Amino acid sequence: MTEDHELHLQRQANLDAVRRLGVDVYPRTFDRTDTISALVAAHGARTSADLEAARPGTATAGRILAIRSFGKASFLVISDGVSRIQAYIRQDALPERDFAVFKLLDLGDFVGVRGRLFRTRTNELTVWASSLTFLSKCLHPLPEKWHGLQDVEIRYRQRYLDLIVNPESRRVFEVRSRVMAAARRFLDERGFLEVETPMMQPIAGGALARPFITHHNTLDLKLYLRVAPELYLKRLTVGGVERVYEINRNFRNEGISTQHNPSSRCSSSTRRTRTTAT
Repeated sequence: MTEDHELHLQRQANLDAVRRLGVDVYPRTFDRTDTISALVAAHGARTSADLEAARPGTATAGRILAIRSFGKASFLVISDGVSRIQAYIRQDALPERDFAVFKLLDLGDFVGVRGRLFRTRTNELTVWASSLTFLSKCLHPLPEKWHGLQDVEIRYRQRYLDLIVNPESRRVFEVRSRVMAAARRFLDERGFLEVETPMMQPIAGGALARPFITHHNTLDLKLYLRVAPELYLKRLTVGGVERVYEINRNFRNEGISTQHNPSSRCSSSTRRTRTTAT
Protein backbone atom coordinates (compact mmCIF):
# COMPACT_ATOMS: atom_id res chain seq x y z
CA MET A 1 0.00 0.00 0.00
CA THR A 2 1.46 3.36 -1.01
CA GLU A 3 1.73 6.31 1.35
CA ASP A 4 -0.74 8.36 -0.75
CA HIS A 5 -3.25 5.51 -0.58
CA GLU A 6 -2.88 5.30 3.20
CA LEU A 7 -3.45 9.05 3.49
CA HIS A 8 -6.52 8.77 1.28
CA LEU A 9 -7.94 6.06 3.56
CA GLN A 10 -7.24 8.19 6.64
CA ARG A 11 -9.01 11.17 5.11
CA GLN A 12 -11.95 8.98 4.15
CA ALA A 13 -12.07 7.74 7.76
CA ASN A 14 -12.10 11.36 8.98
CA LEU A 15 -14.96 12.13 6.61
CA ASP A 16 -16.93 9.14 7.92
CA ALA A 17 -16.28 10.32 11.49
CA VAL A 18 -17.60 13.80 10.65
CA ARG A 19 -20.71 12.18 9.20
CA ARG A 20 -21.22 10.14 12.39
CA LEU A 21 -21.28 13.42 14.35
CA GLY A 22 -24.53 14.21 12.52
CA VAL A 23 -22.90 16.82 10.26
CA ASP A 24 -24.09 17.27 6.68
CA VAL A 25 -20.81 16.58 4.84
CA TYR A 26 -22.18 18.07 1.61
CA PRO A 27 -24.03 21.22 2.76
CA ARG A 28 -25.88 23.14 0.08
CA THR A 29 -25.14 26.62 1.40
CA PHE A 30 -23.06 28.65 3.81
CA ASP A 31 -24.15 32.21 4.55
CA ARG A 32 -20.87 34.05 4.05
CA THR A 33 -20.88 37.77 4.79
CA ASP A 34 -17.36 38.50 3.52
CA THR A 35 -14.78 36.92 1.26
CA ILE A 36 -11.33 36.53 2.75
CA SER A 37 -9.99 39.02 0.18
CA ALA A 38 -12.63 41.56 1.25
CA LEU A 39 -11.69 41.12 4.91
CA VAL A 40 -8.00 41.64 4.21
CA ALA A 41 -8.74 44.69 2.06
CA ALA A 42 -11.08 46.25 4.63
CA HIS A 43 -9.23 45.45 7.84
CA GLY A 44 -5.66 44.61 6.85
CA ALA A 45 -4.38 48.07 7.81
CA ARG A 46 -6.31 48.37 11.10
CA THR A 47 -4.38 48.14 14.34
CA SER A 48 -5.04 45.71 17.14
CA ALA A 49 -6.54 48.52 19.26
CA ASP A 50 -8.92 49.53 16.44
CA LEU A 51 -10.14 45.96 16.01
CA GLU A 52 -10.52 45.45 19.75
CA ALA A 53 -12.62 48.60 20.02
CA ALA A 54 -14.85 47.84 17.01
CA ARG A 55 -14.91 44.03 17.40
CA PRO A 56 -16.15 43.55 13.80
CA GLY A 57 -17.96 40.29 13.20
CA THR A 58 -17.74 38.19 10.07
CA ALA A 59 -18.67 34.90 8.44
CA THR A 60 -16.17 33.74 5.84
CA ALA A 61 -15.04 30.53 4.18
CA GLY A 62 -12.04 29.04 2.44
CA ARG A 63 -9.68 26.13 1.90
CA ILE A 64 -7.41 25.07 4.77
CA LEU A 65 -3.75 25.61 3.89
CA ALA A 66 -2.25 25.08 7.34
CA ILE A 67 -3.23 23.72 10.76
CA ARG A 68 -1.18 24.78 13.80
CA SER A 69 -1.69 23.71 17.40
CA PHE A 70 -0.17 25.36 20.49
CA GLY A 71 -1.54 23.63 23.55
CA LYS A 72 -5.10 24.83 24.15
CA ALA A 73 -4.97 27.20 21.16
CA SER A 74 -5.01 26.19 17.50
CA PHE A 75 -5.00 28.10 14.24
CA LEU A 76 -6.33 27.38 10.78
CA VAL A 77 -4.95 29.27 7.79
CA ILE A 78 -7.69 29.48 5.18
CA SER A 79 -7.66 30.96 1.69
CA ASP A 80 -10.19 31.98 -0.95
CA GLY A 81 -7.56 31.46 -3.67
CA VAL A 82 -6.36 35.08 -3.53
CA SER A 83 -5.85 36.07 0.11
CA ARG A 84 -5.33 34.24 3.39
CA ILE A 85 -6.52 34.74 6.95
CA GLN A 86 -6.14 32.87 10.24
CA ALA A 87 -8.93 31.37 12.30
CA TYR A 88 -8.28 31.09 16.04
CA ILE A 89 -9.72 27.89 17.48
CA ARG A 90 -10.33 27.36 21.21
CA GLN A 91 -12.27 24.47 22.68
CA ASP A 92 -13.98 26.71 25.24
CA ALA A 93 -15.12 29.16 22.50
CA LEU A 94 -16.72 26.63 20.13
CA PRO A 95 -19.78 24.39 20.41
CA GLU A 96 -18.77 20.85 21.35
CA ARG A 97 -19.62 19.38 17.94
CA ASP A 98 -17.77 22.14 16.07
CA PHE A 99 -14.60 21.43 18.05
CA ALA A 100 -15.00 17.70 17.34
CA VAL A 101 -15.20 18.57 13.62
CA PHE A 102 -12.04 20.66 13.93
CA LYS A 103 -10.12 17.64 15.25
CA LEU A 104 -11.06 15.74 12.06
CA LEU A 105 -9.97 18.38 9.55
CA ASP A 106 -7.20 17.88 7.01
CA LEU A 107 -5.20 20.21 4.78
CA GLY A 108 -7.24 21.06 1.70
CA ASP A 109 -10.64 20.85 3.39
CA PHE A 110 -13.12 23.71 3.02
CA VAL A 111 -14.63 25.26 6.14
CA GLY A 112 -16.77 28.20 7.09
CA VAL A 113 -15.88 30.31 10.13
CA ARG A 114 -17.96 32.80 12.11
CA GLY A 115 -16.52 35.10 14.72
CA ARG A 116 -14.87 38.45 15.35
CA LEU A 117 -11.69 39.93 13.97
CA PHE A 118 -8.63 40.63 16.13
CA ARG A 119 -4.84 40.60 15.88
CA THR A 120 -2.64 38.02 17.54
CA ARG A 121 0.55 38.77 19.46
CA THR A 122 2.43 38.34 16.17
CA ASN A 123 0.09 40.95 14.60
CA GLU A 124 -1.71 38.47 12.32
CA LEU A 125 -5.23 39.41 11.24
CA THR A 126 -7.34 36.58 12.66
CA VAL A 127 -10.95 35.47 13.13
CA TRP A 128 -11.69 34.41 16.72
CA ALA A 129 -13.98 31.54 15.80
CA SER A 130 -17.30 31.22 17.62
CA SER A 131 -18.55 28.54 15.19
CA LEU A 132 -16.99 26.26 12.61
CA THR A 133 -18.90 24.77 9.66
CA PHE A 134 -17.66 21.80 7.67
CA LEU A 135 -18.11 22.45 3.94
CA SER A 136 -16.11 19.87 1.99
CA LYS A 137 -13.46 17.18 2.51
CA CYS A 138 -10.28 17.00 0.43
CA LEU A 139 -9.71 13.25 0.06
CA HIS A 140 -6.35 13.46 -1.70
CA PRO A 141 -3.32 14.96 0.08
CA LEU A 142 -1.92 18.20 -1.28
CA PRO A 143 1.73 18.45 -2.37
CA GLU A 144 4.25 19.08 0.40
CA LYS A 145 4.04 22.82 1.11
CA TRP A 146 7.73 23.72 1.22
CA HIS A 147 8.57 22.39 -2.24
CA GLY A 148 5.18 22.87 -3.84
CA LEU A 149 4.19 21.23 -7.08
CA GLN A 150 7.32 20.98 -9.21
CA ASP A 151 6.39 18.28 -11.73
CA VAL A 152 5.60 20.19 -14.95
CA GLU A 153 3.61 17.29 -16.38
CA ILE A 154 1.29 17.21 -13.36
CA ARG A 155 0.99 21.00 -13.34
CA TYR A 156 -0.38 21.05 -16.88
CA ARG A 157 -2.51 17.90 -16.63
CA GLN A 158 -3.98 18.76 -13.23
CA ARG A 159 -4.44 22.52 -13.44
CA TYR A 160 -6.71 22.56 -10.39
CA LEU A 161 -3.86 21.20 -8.25
CA ASP A 162 -1.42 23.72 -9.72
CA LEU A 163 -3.83 26.56 -8.85
CA ILE A 164 -4.18 25.35 -5.26
CA VAL A 165 -0.48 25.28 -4.41
CA ASN A 166 1.12 27.77 -6.82
CA PRO A 167 -0.27 31.31 -6.43
CA GLU A 168 1.73 32.52 -9.46
CA SER A 169 -0.34 30.20 -11.67
CA ARG A 170 -3.52 32.02 -10.67
CA ARG A 171 -1.85 35.33 -11.52
CA VAL A 172 -1.13 33.99 -15.02
CA PHE A 173 -4.85 33.27 -15.46
CA GLU A 174 -5.75 36.75 -14.19
CA VAL A 175 -3.23 38.49 -16.48
CA ARG A 176 -4.44 36.50 -19.48
CA SER A 177 -8.04 37.51 -18.74
CA ARG A 178 -7.08 41.19 -18.58
CA VAL A 179 -5.08 40.92 -21.81
CA MET A 180 -8.06 39.39 -23.63
CA ALA A 181 -10.37 42.06 -22.22
CA ALA A 182 -7.97 44.77 -23.43
CA ALA A 183 -7.86 43.23 -26.92
CA ARG A 184 -11.65 43.25 -27.04
CA ARG A 185 -11.83 46.88 -25.90
CA PHE A 186 -9.25 47.91 -28.50
CA LEU A 187 -11.24 46.35 -31.35
CA ASP A 188 -14.67 47.36 -30.02
CA GLU A 189 -13.60 51.00 -29.77
CA ARG A 190 -12.64 50.88 -33.45
CA GLY A 191 -15.98 49.63 -34.64
CA PHE A 192 -15.24 45.91 -34.88
CA LEU A 193 -18.03 43.43 -34.12
CA GLU A 194 -17.18 40.27 -32.16
CA VAL A 195 -18.60 37.14 -33.79
CA GLU A 196 -18.42 33.35 -33.50
CA THR A 197 -17.66 31.11 -36.46
CA PRO A 198 -18.27 27.34 -36.69
CA MET A 199 -15.92 25.04 -34.76
CA MET A 200 -16.64 22.17 -37.16
CA GLN A 201 -16.29 22.93 -40.85
CA PRO A 202 -16.82 20.90 -44.05
CA ILE A 203 -13.55 22.27 -45.49
CA ALA A 204 -10.36 22.46 -43.44
CA GLY A 205 -9.39 25.81 -44.93
CA GLY A 206 -7.81 29.09 -44.00
CA ALA A 207 -4.35 27.78 -43.13
CA LEU A 208 -1.90 25.01 -43.93
CA ALA A 209 -2.26 22.51 -41.10
CA ARG A 210 -3.38 18.95 -40.46
CA PRO A 211 -6.90 19.00 -39.02
CA PHE A 212 -8.75 16.77 -36.56
CA ILE A 213 -11.48 14.84 -38.36
CA THR A 214 -14.89 13.95 -36.97
CA HIS A 215 -18.23 12.70 -38.28
CA HIS A 216 -21.69 14.22 -38.06
CA ASN A 217 -24.01 11.23 -37.61
CA THR A 218 -27.32 12.90 -38.49
CA LEU A 219 -26.00 14.52 -41.67
CA ASP A 220 -23.67 11.59 -42.44
CA LEU A 221 -21.00 14.17 -43.15
CA LYS A 222 -17.27 14.31 -42.52
CA LEU A 223 -16.31 17.49 -40.67
CA TYR A 224 -13.05 19.05 -39.54
CA LEU A 225 -12.25 20.91 -36.35
CA ARG A 226 -11.19 24.31 -37.61
CA VAL A 227 -7.57 25.15 -38.09
CA ALA A 228 -8.38 28.82 -38.81
CA PRO A 229 -11.50 31.06 -38.91
CA GLU A 230 -10.53 33.25 -41.86
CA LEU A 231 -12.91 31.81 -44.46
CA TYR A 232 -16.00 32.45 -42.35
CA LEU A 233 -14.80 35.90 -41.28
CA LYS A 234 -14.41 36.80 -44.95
CA ARG A 235 -17.95 35.57 -45.64
CA LEU A 236 -19.18 38.02 -43.03
CA THR A 237 -17.42 40.89 -44.78
CA VAL A 238 -18.98 39.75 -48.05
CA GLY A 239 -22.35 39.87 -46.28
CA GLY A 240 -21.81 43.53 -45.40
CA VAL A 241 -20.34 43.33 -41.89
CA GLU A 242 -17.25 45.36 -42.66
CA ARG A 243 -15.30 44.96 -39.42
CA VAL A 244 -15.43 41.67 -37.53
CA TYR A 245 -13.18 39.78 -35.13
CA GLU A 246 -13.17 36.53 -33.22
CA ILE A 247 -11.12 35.39 -30.24
CA ASN A 248 -11.20 31.68 -30.81
CA ARG A 249 -9.73 28.21 -30.44
CA ASN A 250 -8.08 26.53 -33.41
CA PHE A 251 -7.23 22.84 -33.47
CA ARG A 252 -4.16 21.71 -35.37
CA ASN A 253 -3.43 18.00 -35.26
CA GLU A 254 0.33 18.24 -35.39
CA GLY A 255 2.68 18.27 -32.43
CA ILE A 256 2.07 19.11 -28.80
CA SER A 257 3.52 21.90 -26.71
CA THR A 258 2.49 24.12 -23.82
CA GLN A 259 1.90 26.97 -26.30
CA HIS A 260 -0.19 25.12 -28.89
CA ASN A 261 -2.64 22.76 -27.22
CA PRO A 262 -4.95 24.08 -28.53
CA SER A 263 -3.73 27.25 -30.18
CA SER A 264 -5.57 30.45 -29.35
CA ARG A 265 -5.65 33.47 -31.58
CA CYS A 266 -7.46 36.68 -32.28
CA SER A 267 -8.49 37.00 -35.91
CA SER A 268 -10.05 40.04 -37.53
CA SER A 269 -11.16 40.93 -41.00
CA THR A 270 -12.10 44.15 -42.74
CA ARG A 271 -13.47 44.99 -46.15
CA ARG A 272 -11.24 47.58 -47.72
CA THR A 273 -12.90 50.30 -49.79
CA ARG A 274 -11.33 52.89 -52.08
CA THR A 275 -12.59 56.42 -52.43
CA THR A 276 -11.80 58.20 -55.70
CA ALA A 277 -12.12 61.95 -56.13
CA THR A 278 -12.74 63.48 -59.53
